[in-house]
Amino acid sequence: MRISNISLIASHLAFWLLNYWLVAIGSDFNWNGFSAANGSLTYAYIYGLLFNATLFYLQVFWLYPHYYKNNRNRYYLFTGISIILISVLESFSDYLMYEAYAIEKPFLCGFISSLLVHLVYVVAGFYYALKLAFKKSEILKQKLLEENYKSELKYLKAQLNPHFLFNGINNVYHLIGKNNTLAKETLHQFSDLLRYQLYESNTHIVLEKELDTVLKYIKIEETRRGDDISLTYDINSAEPNLKIAPLLLIPFIENAFKHCSNHMDRTKNTIVIRIKAAGGKVYLDVVNSYDSSSQSNSGGGIGLQNVKKRLSMLYSGRHELSIQKQNETHSVTLVINLKKENETT
Repeated sequence: MRISNISLIASHLAFWLLNYWLVAIGSDFNWNGFSAANGSLTYAYIYGLLFNATLFYLQVFWLYPHYYKNNRNRYYLFTGISIILISVLESFSDYLMYEAYAIEKPFLCGFISSLLVHLVYVVAGFYYALKLAFKKSEILKQKLLEENYKSELKYLKAQLNPHFLFNGINNVYHLIGKNNTLAKETLHQFSDLLRYQLYESNTHIVLEKELDTVLKYIKIEETRRGDDISLTYDINSAEPNLKIAPLLLIPFIENAFKHCSNHMDRTKNTIVIRIKAAGGKVYLDVVNSYDSSSQSNSGGGIGLQNVKKRLSMLYSGRHELSIQKQNETHSVTLVINLKKENETT
């Protein structure tokens, strides 16, 4: 039995024991003809509390789970029968106690009093069952979100990217024999990037690790594109130990390299990447030139759609994303508030 279940059972036992002590022992309470002064309430409240608890847990474990949503008519019927039946049983038990303590109390009055109290416990049981059902529903939703997140993360890993893998390997191949040192360095970066995607990006990770991966990706693309582009990048983090969901930044950078313009004049093929972390937030700015006459421009494909969904799911209400096109320039601005993850880790 898990610790959480043990603590829940203990809290319920504590409630019923405290209830009994407050009413039957810890006060001069008189109820339904019984009095703490002559000791009758001490005994009468034992079975009274058992009847109350029976109605409460009937709601929690049987009536609400089995009938409330599936068969509302049966729920009301069985609830009504249980209230009346237990009220009759308690009233009969009261009658025997009246005889033992020579208490004069009409049976009907005792029955009505018991009925009203039992209604209170039935309503309490219904409310408690409702809260349990809501909590289970929220847990199930969270599990589904986590499964969806894992599935989309796997899909994003697959997205990043067959053409990138081909180009990276092809680039290393052409460097061999021409610049062996650069070829080895590029291959090492390429290996680290693949390892990160496959094995190290299954949960929230340290921002420093994510930024290091982004930097490796940029360097590989820089090597691949060579003198074809004018590339500027600045990655700076004042809070490297912040936690972030993996592979959220690379798709925007990949999109810039993929859709950057291809003019003969390299100075017109520009990519500017700036990333910084401060104040519990990470800031990403990516600007690239693109050819408006090209059929394939930087409007973004499945990879960007995927990462937008992940942002909405993981950082709902805690991120700002702006994507704009103007004068053959495509710009992305992303701000993510990472404080919540780092407060809970």
